[in-house]
Amino acid sequence: MNAVLERNVPSLLDILRLQETMRVMPQAQGLVTSHFFVPGMYCRKLSRPAGTVIVGKAHKAPHFFLCAAGEIIAWSETGMRKLKAGDVIESQPGTKRVTLALTDAVGITIHKTELTDLDAIEAELIERDATALFDAGNELKALLTEQEREKAMICPG
Repeated sequence: MNAVLERNVPSLLDILRLQETMRVMPQAQGLVTSHFFVPGMYCRKLSRPAGTVIVGKAHKAPHFFLCAAGEIIAWSETGMRKLKAGDVIESQPGTKRVTLALTDAVGITIHKTELTDLDAIEAELIERDATALFDAGNELKALLTEQEREKAMICPG
């Protein structure tokens, strides 16, 4: 079951700080993302190797997040949960989640939408985040230059 593991719940600010810190780190590349559509629904499937940490984007609408394979720790403003294959979380609007794959794992989100264009879906369902490193198709937008990394390590925050 996906019971809360800790009572120490991170704030949204804690998660945003983690995201900012991760910007200067090497980014996961080659993650396999699959997109599925049926009338009224969009499903996004993301395979990730063990050890991968992902800071997700905040969503505007409720949706489902499920662990389809492996084990994932999901950390959000509602607490930390260990998910195993088959576990489902009902995500509420505004939730920003951090996940850590404990094993090779597959995470799936399921959204209500009539759209099929990924950029349009992101505009409809995702809160705007100018700091996000990945686009609607889950492709890395741009890496920081070496000089930007060094500056960030010297002057964090």
